[in-house]
Amino acid sequence: MAPDHPARFIREFVDALDLSELGFQQRESEEGRPPYAAELLLKVWVYGYLSRIYSTRELEKACREMLGLLWLTGRNNPDHNTLWRFWRDNRVALRAVFRQVVQVARKKQLVGLICHAVDGTKIRAACSRRTMEHAKELKEGLAKVEASIQEMELAVEEAEAQEEGEYRLPEALADRQQLREAIRGSLARMKAARREHLHPQEPEARMMQCEGHAEPAYNAQAVVEDQHQLVVAEAVVNAENDAHQLTAMIGEVRQNLGEVAKETVADGGYASAEELGKAEKQGYGVIVSVKAAGPVGEFHTSRFQYDGEHDQVVCPRGETLSFQGIRRHWQKPFPLRVYRCQNFRDCPRRAECTRDRHGRLIEIGPHHGAVERQRQKQTQEGKRQLLKKRKGIVEPVFGTIKQVMGFRRYTVRGLEKVRTQWSLVCTAFNLRKLHTLWSQGKLHWGRRALTSSASASPGDFRQWLSIGARYLSLALQTLPARASVTF
Repeated sequence: MAPDHPARFIREFVDALDLSELGFQQRESEEGRPPYAAELLLKVWVYGYLSRIYSTRELEKACREMLGLLWLTGRNNPDHNTLWRFWRDNRVALRAVFRQVVQVARKKQLVGLICHAVDGTKIRAACSRRTMEHAKELKEGLAKVEASIQEMELAVEEAEAQEEGEYRLPEALADRQQLREAIRGSLARMKAARREHLHPQEPEARMMQCEGHAEPAYNAQAVVEDQHQLVVAEAVVNAENDAHQLTAMIGEVRQNLGEVAKETVADGGYASAEELGKAEKQGYGVIVSVKAAGPVGEFHTSRFQYDGEHDQVVCPRGETLSFQGIRRHWQKPFPLRVYRCQNFRDCPRRAECTRDRHGRLIEIGPHHGAVERQRQKQTQEGKRQLLKKRKGIVEPVFGTIKQVMGFRRYTVRGLEKVRTQWSLVCTAFNLRKLHTLWSQGKLHWGRRALTSSASASPGDFRQWLSIGARYLSLALQTLPARASVTF
């Protein structure tokens, strides 16, 4: 096997991790053969994701046939149940591996802190679109079932009136009644979740646009740095849009790196006034496209200037809109101040400005100032250039994950499990990048690289000896029964 083979890289990486500190559990068994070491199973999963293998059964097969996994496992063959139990029992620890990779890259000065780009991509859920339940169809079906039940009940009443003795109810009526209760239960779950579409086996999935089609999916988020295009923060939500993800993702960057980039750029999907206000309050430098998608007219809302000193709004013609009161919008958690034009009857441009017969109305929220400062910020040439770099920083990452790594659909169900799988995918993506540097001799893993201390402690040597003893045990297990070993 070549010296720069990915399997050697993965072995060196996992051996440098302190799995007990990350929270990995080691299964214990008093009967049967000894359980597989957590290090071995982690190597299998990470190498599998590097090799576009996301199924436990495919991983089991690869452990018997793929050279890299044969070498990594010492010709041991964990089955799919063993691999799944390890994944199931160590979901939080598997997500912690991603953070370790990012922190090592930071210590090796491979992470840039000038500009980060955040974006989201929709990835299909494991459930099928064909079995998705839709409120409109369920209501139509319920109406038909109700009508059918009424017809059957009338027929039963007529039969009971004509026949003497006990009359047995038809089985079809009982079936229809069960169907009615099932439909009502589905509608009740949709009402509780405030959704028009819900999957009975995966209720956390949402209908989203995936490659031009509406599919049950999740919204995968990633923050990418501009130096080596490493993913420095990741998350998965089931929100259909990115409007409320900006500050949460920058917070993930701070948690992973201890600091954030000088500027974080995002597209218009993140242009929420509330999020811009939060980012400003927390001291995050952000550049988010707040311009309309198309050309704006002279009387676009952005052309109206708010005068806080006199508590009024000035229109492009210089007319003032006076304060009318406070209202609440059902989609916004904060109150809005309402300003309305008083001179609209005499305005010669009224038809171009509004169709409201009561005059033009402007709503000002508590984060209006943050939005205006963001617009002013983007008048600077340097900031506009950073915003233009966004597409070239983050979108190739999603392209690589979907096209090169072949990850277009989750293989697990439920938001918590999906988060673990996306974290593993981002870990594998970063390791692909770092493997190139490692093969060129520019990166070296080691216990010291994964700890804050520059010197090794006695505990480190004990851990190294423990790892060596485990590998020796695995090697002895692979020897023929009558083989002798001489030391």
